[in-house]
Amino acid sequence: MALDYTKKTIGHFLRPHNIGEMKNPDGYSRIGNAVCGDQLDFFLKVDKGIIKDVKFLSFGCASNIATASVMTEKIKGMTLAEAKKYPWQKIVSELGGLPKQKLHCSVMAVQGLKKAIEDYEKRHGLATNKNSQSGRLSKRKNKASQVKKSVKKKVSKKKLVNRKLSKKIEGKSRVK
Repeated sequence: MALDYTKKTIGHFLRPHNIGEMKNPDGYSRIGNAVCGDQLDFFLKVDKGIIKDVKFLSFGCASNIATASVMTEKIKGMTLAEAKKYPWQKIVSELGGLPKQKLHCSVMAVQGLKKAIEDYEKRHGLATNKNSQSGRLSKRKNKASQVKKSVKKKVSKKKLVNRKLSKKIEGKSRVK
């Protein structure tokens, strides 16, 4: 089955922009799709909150490469706040469309970008618990830990009460 790719998509696939690895990136992410097997790595260089350089590596199909290529081209020079809001639909529009079964590639590119920005923020102490995925995860783990402690206390109290009751019953049965 042949897929209907635009000339721009084929161009970005054959001559991807910003492809390659970056030494000592300020932010990094790896994201993959278990269904199709595609994988993307993103590398960011940031200066004063502005994306100065971005690179990517791809292990994937033509759409995977083209979406990452066009996105990296568009986010260079953006602030981190602007890049976080970059919609996957804009990538599809820039490429002149994608086959329906390949739209997930643009979503994955944006998710990888957001993950790299999160990594940058974490490395530089800028991550907020409210906005970062790892922060939300930490909150959930913390809450779970508190619940466990609460349950342990209740169980310990019950055991203590049960021991006291056992001793009382034992003492009463001895008296008779």
